[in-house]
Amino acid sequence: MDFLELVKQRYSCRSFSQKEVEKEKIDLILEAGRLAPTGRNFQPQKILILTEKEEREKLSACTAYGWGAPIIMIVCYDKEVSWKRKQDGAEGGEVDASIVTTHMMLEVQNLGLGTTWVGSFSPEKLKEVYNFPNNLEPVAILPIGYPSEDAHPSDLHTQRNSIDEFVYWNKIK
Repeated sequence: MDFLELVKQRYSCRSFSQKEVEKEKIDLILEAGRLAPTGRNFQPQKILILTEKEEREKLSACTAYGWGAPIIMIVCYDKEVSWKRKQDGAEGGEVDASIVTTHMMLEVQNLGLGTTWVGSFSPEKLKEVYNFPNNLEPVAILPIGYPSEDAHPSDLHTQRNSIDEFVYWNKIK
C-alpha cells in the first residue's frame, strides 16, 4: 500500500471486537517498533504487553481509555538508557518512545487492525499497578485489536490544517 494512503486510512479506533489477534501480527507490530529510529540508536524503548484479561482490567485504575481491546501495549522508555542532549541535558526518551509508538501504530493499520494513542493516563498509578522499576517512564498506551463492526473515524478525522498554516520557508513569520 502507498504510504500516504496508509496514513490517510489510519484513524483512532475506539471500538474493538474480541477476535483474537494472531501472534504473527503482534510480532510484526513489535518489529516495526524495533526498527524505529532512536537517538544515537540507544533504543531505550520497553513495551509491556497485556494479553490476560485480569491484567488488562487493572488498566481501568490508570485510565478510562482501554475500550475493551484484546491487547494493550504500554510503551515506555528506560531513563538509564535514553539519549540526553549534550547542550542542556534534555531527555530524549519520550521522543524515542513516541517514534516507536508511531511506527507500531502504522503497522497496526497496515495489518488491518485498529488502535489509538492513549496519552490520558496516570503515570504514577500505571507504575504502581504494573510494578514498574524506577527507571521506566510510560509514554503511551496502545489498545490493539480488530475494529468492531461499528468502529469508525471521528467526525474530526479528516479536518486538517493546510500546509501553509504550519510550514515556514527560511524564516518564522
